[in-house]
Amino acid sequence: MDFELTDEQVMLRDTVRDLLGRAYDPEKLLKVTDTELGWSRDVWRQLAELGVLGLPFDEADGGVGAGPVETMVVMEEIGRRNAPEPLLDAVLIPGGLIARAGTAEQRQAVLPALTAGETLLAFAHAEPGTRWPATDLATTAVRDGDVYRITGVKNPVPHGDCADRLVVSATLPDGGLGLFLVAADAEGVTRTAYRTFDERRGANIEFASAAAELLGDGGDARSVVDTVTVAAQASLCAESLGAMEEALRLTTEYLKTRKQFGVTLSKFQTLTQRAANMYVSLELARSMSLYATAAVADGSADAVAASRARLQVGRSGRHIGQEAIQMHGGIGITSEYPVSHYVARLTAIARTLGGDLEHLRVLSDRVGDYTLVEF
Repeated sequence: MDFELTDEQVMLRDTVRDLLGRAYDPEKLLKVTDTELGWSRDVWRQLAELGVLGLPFDEADGGVGAGPVETMVVMEEIGRRNAPEPLLDAVLIPGGLIARAGTAEQRQAVLPALTAGETLLAFAHAEPGTRWPATDLATTAVRDGDVYRITGVKNPVPHGDCADRLVVSATLPDGGLGLFLVAADAEGVTRTAYRTFDERRGANIEFASAAAELLGDGGDARSVVDTVTVAAQASLCAESLGAMEEALRLTTEYLKTRKQFGVTLSKFQTLTQRAANMYVSLELARSMSLYATAAVADGSADAVAASRARLQVGRSGRHIGQEAIQMHGGIGITSEYPVSHYVARLTAIARTLGGDLEHLRVLSDRVGDYTLVEF
């Protein structure tokens, strides 16, 4: 297996890195995340012009026709700069659902505008009182003439505050899981926006017999949701990796410049050993992130591979984040210094689409199926 990026992938990485590097330094990032929207529409427009918003979609649907590796490259750069633009929440997840479940007419009606940055989507799936994965949905859909009517509550809906259209999951009359397109400003839709602790945005969305358009032919969409969720897990791993790399870089730079007792902190062997352990955690996470992306690139929606990767990446993120805070001391928890924001984002990612316990459950449920112990 070739782990080297191609020339085109390196060019994509460098271009996105340059764009986000010019758009965000710590001070600019604080100003943008403090706005009501929480991210920059100007940066969003530039990402659309570069083709980043269309990376995973077919050219016939207005996309670029790239693959999971290109998505991983971009998500790493988003994590490295802690860029708040909702590429995963507004494009990759809901757009992926439409690309897989929607009819040709529905794809043409939504995806070109999505890849051009003209439309924002959000996936309304999680419900209050449930834990990942949400399988038994209380939100229901009933047929009303030519349309469906959806009733229920969805929360959290990442970046549901700014979405133009929602992809909503609901239980069908026959008990299957259906996916629906709902206009965010439709009658019967009530949104309550909020900020999350990592300065992202979300919404609690209530549906009271809201009109909805069924995606696709109306069959059970559980496999589609599972497939897109596995791809999203790989993207979260890549974003975490970028954030961990930057947190480690900031920490080692701090050790080289901060002085105590007349010498830099890097002269203290215990601290350099702790930094070396952070590097080990980073490389473990890198390996598992590549593993998750490779599984998706092979066309495999392997929940076990995704949970293995998320478990290790989450543990590495927690280790690197805690050590970065410890070795920076008080400055590490101030809002003016970027380390605290990387740690907040890593913590939020570790709770998105399942935490350690949920991924351990996925793996332990399958222990009885193994015929050999795998190392």
